[in-house]
Amino acid sequence: MPGSRLIHLLLSTAFTLGLAACTHSTAPDPKPGSIVPLTLGESHPGQYNLGPVDWKESQWHNSCAPYPASVQASEGELLAGLALGWNGNGQMCDACVYITTGKGKSILARVVTTGTTKSPNDIDLSPSAYAALDQGEYPRDMSWQIAKCAATGNVAYQFQTGANIWWTSLWVRNVRLPLVAVEVKSANHPAWFTLKRANDGTYTDAGGFGDGAFTMRLTSIDSQTVTDEFTSLQPGKLVESKGQFQ
Repeated sequence: MPGSRLIHLLLSTAFTLGLAACTHSTAPDPKPGSIVPLTLGESHPGQYNLGPVDWKESQWHNSCAPYPASVQASEGELLAGLALGWNGNGQMCDACVYITTGKGKSILARVVTTGTTKSPNDIDLSPSAYAALDQGEYPRDMSWQIAKCAATGNVAYQFQTGANIWWTSLWVRNVRLPLVAVEVKSANHPAWFTLKRANDGTYTDAGGFGDGAFTMRLTSIDSQTVTDEFTSLQPGKLVESKGQFQ
């Protein structure tokens, strides 16, 4: 596996804030196939392959799933799966990657799953993402970088169906940048408490938030924060945030 600082940022249990390398552009927010205004860290060379990656999970379960229909609709059909070394701890669930092929095609794709690839930096793609890049070449050389996702509305909190005041667990959907921390203040936590991330991308408080109101704080890889207040826990619900990373 590559030894860059960015890998250590992404594979640690708690990310170290700060970026080794960023490139900025004055282009507008990215749309599928367009120029990305913000990429993070090094390019990672490898091969791109056709799936199996799709919302229907027609061949394999997406490790970051389940995704509500509304999230699927907002995030589109350009989907990707990364190797276990990159997303084995769920740290890249819902992040975006900017892929550029050796023949000059490029797309912005959302990471929704993890799997075993031939080489550490190879990437598996949904049919739509593959079709947008494929020009019949072989080998299918490409490189990818972590990138800011397109603006498709606010962050959303997807609480697990089994979540309760004694065991609270959720996914954070539609984030524009990878998360380094998900924290809560609640009846059980008068000070900010960091939830534990699992390999399916969930964030869990094994002791639960406790009864009543609580506040969530999300921190992105570039130290931006989004904070939301809730009057009570809503198991099984998708709750839209009031904010989004810029």
